Amino acid sequence: MRALPSLRLHGLVLGVACAALVGAVQVAPAGAAEPAPASPLRLAAPDDGLALTPPMGFNNWNSTHCRPEFNEAMIKGVADLFVTKGLKDAGYEYINLDDCWALPQRDAAGKLVPDPVRFPNGIKAVADYVHAKGLKFGIYTSAGTKTCDRVGFPGGLNHEYSDARQFADWGVDYLKYDNCNHQGVDAKKRYTTMRDALKATGRPIVFSICEWGENRPWEWAADVGHLWRTTGDINDSWGSTLSIMKKNLPLHAYAGLGNWNDPDMLEVGNGGMTDTEYRTQFSMWSIMAAPLLIGTDLRKADDATFEILSNREVIAVDQDPLGRQGEVISSEAGRWVVVKELSDGSRAIALFNESDRPQRIETSATDAGLPRARDYRVRDLWAHSDASSADTIAATVPAHGTVLLRVSPERRWESYPPAVELAPTGDWFARTDRPAEVSAKLTNHGREKARAVSVRLSGPEGWDIRPTTPTRTGKLSSGITFTTGWKVKAPGGTRPGDYDLVLSAAYDSQAGKTKREHPVRVSVVVPPQPGVSYVSDMPWVSSSNGWGPVERDRSVGGSGARDGKTLTIGGQTYTKGLGVHAPSVVHLYLGGKCSTLRASVGLDDESGTRGTVAYEVWADDRKIAATGVVDNSMPAQPVTADVTGAHSVRLVVTDGGDAVAYDHADWADARLTC
Repeated sequence: MRALPSLRLHGLVLGVACAALVGAVQVAPAGAAEPAPASPLRLAAPDDGLALTPPMGFNNWNSTHCRPEFNEAMIKGVADLFVTKGLKDAGYEYINLDDCWALPQRDAAGKLVPDPVRFPNGIKAVADYVHAKGLKFGIYTSAGTKTCDRVGFPGGLNHEYSDARQFADWGVDYLKYDNCNHQGVDAKKRYTTMRDALKATGRPIVFSICEWGENRPWEWAADVGHLWRTTGDINDSWGSTLSIMKKNLPLHAYAGLGNWNDPDMLEVGNGGMTDTEYRTQFSMWSIMAAPLLIGTDLRKADDATFEILSNREVIAVDQDPLGRQGEVISSEAGRWVVVKELSDGSRAIALFNESDRPQRIETSATDAGLPRARDYRVRDLWAHSDASSADTIAATVPAHGTVLLRVSPERRWESYPPAVELAPTGDWFARTDRPAEVSAKLTNHGREKARAVSVRLSGPEGWDIRPTTPTRTGKLSSGITFTTGWKVKAPGGTRPGDYDLVLSAAYDSQAGKTKREHPVRVSVVVPPQPGVSYVSDMPWVSSSNGWGPVERDRSVGGSGARDGKTLTIGGQTYTKGLGVHAPSVVHLYLGGKCSTLRASVGLDDESGTRGTVAYEVWADDRKIAATGVVDNSMPAQPVTADVTGAHSVRLVVTDGGDAVAYDHADWADARLTC
């Protein structure tokens, strides 16, 4: 946790810990990763035998920070849930405290003193409780004079040997060592001293270097710690998760047994992202061989959170004993393919969609590094289903989603049904006044024919769904696509918003009858009224934002809803418009009824003197207007776009090619003429 008591983060003054700004993470432009190191490192396992796979466990910081609910009862409750919910059996073992567990002052002997309110029975009693569950216990301090919280609890600088001895006596198994208040002392020296102090205790303690990647620890810390942070702190938003992912992905060559790149803890379950985005974080952290440290209060977690965190097939990718981190093999237009070699010779393949709309992502088994074979077994690690592919690996991936597969050569290909790709095509809208047309494709990527093929679309009760094409075919040969279409009409009175339909296909093969399902989100839309309408007064198809929700008629402010201020660009205020934070997309349905979009755009004054963004307007699948890079020194920029005939429009804000800190962007006076 990185203390930033005097800096303004996303419009809020925060003094949070390990907390490098999201924008301190320098990321490549959208759809591109930084180049990989020129000379890959092959690291041998450490002599101490610790962290031979990425550590798995819990840390309280992301869910509690230093609030009162961080206490002995919470830690014991999480330890209990590790056992009762099966997380321990799934591989999670560390229960780790973060900042604020101590009093602000050492005692007369220079020893650390546990906070008697938070931990009335002391730290050793908590460690003993955790150990009695068959789990391990971790603790936190900083490689400086004080820790990162603004209160400033005692840090370990110049107290390394005394503190390490205390930790060992308490039964600590894991130390997270932060980077605040380091007084300018060389990072390598500070972390090496604590390494030596931990070793001197004689107790095996995993050493987590939380140095934020400022001094490129991946280049020097292999013999100092077992894992090292490669970025600033994560927060519970899509923009933060994406930025950190892009920073960590190029460092694959530095990961190995007992030496792990650490892109920070999991946000799964904290509520700031969708379940699709949380599955992406869990999938991508696993293919990056990252530590899996749960950051939500499990006492409050829902079933969906436990389902994500306990997916053993995904965990097996993270914990694979070969110890490789996945490598990017393509990332064009936000369609990422990341491949990880596994110890049994198979490959984990992540098809990750960075963009705000569904995209088809394709690779092949041979491009993923597998030897040529007659067929390949394709295991979907979220659907828990198998198929046989001739070589093509493809899926239509939802916005911000990830399909995670395990692929291997397969001689007994007839044991599995042919891999079919079932995908909606184009934008899916529905109206209440008249039917809308939608379509889908079914493609056979297997070598065997799919026979007695049928495709079906179903929706909520009362929806009128009628096929416009045949939905059955006798056979579907390898490489052939079957296209189907429907007219969809929502019941009268249905409110604008997103609704789930289910696209399904059934077919026969030597392996028996198979059914594939593809959830499809359809947006019920209302065409704009004739005349001029402000975008902030219209229903949207969807919106996504890098920090907090998109705001109507106010700036984006912080992470909560309606916590922004009056829209202000260059000292000029606006009563109408949208407040967003890069990366952001607002999707509008026009139904071909509008002609012109106008807005004044710029960075909101609440960003201070920092921030760079770029504005784009997309009509259907065409970019029709763009500003180039806009910074805080510029007054509001006029944007006018011809949207004649467009069925939908997307208002897009990117980070301008740099990081996403302070990127509070306004679409002031955004309005449509229809």
